[in-house]
Amino acid sequence: MTTNNHNVDEFVRRAEGIYEANLKEILEPQHVDEFVAIEPESGDYFLGKTLNEATRAARQSYPDRLTHVMRVGHRAALHLGTRVE
Repeated sequence: MTTNNHNVDEFVRRAEGIYEANLKEILEPQHVDEFVAIEPESGDYFLGKTLNEATRAARQSYPDRLTHVMRVGHRAALHLGTRVE
């Protein structure tokens, strides 16, 4: 996969589409806060309690492919920054 913005955007859209259409309903009831790595070409996914666990599991099955990592039940895998109160 090349790294131009269009290809990256399409890659992310495909992975997020798989999550919304196929995985959200299955994963959110019991796996909130866990990480899911999605390989968009196959539709396969890999769960982990940590980001590292999910990506490691995906790399074992697909060492030459990229995966998109999401946090189950969240809009982003990681939240960076500070809280403004």
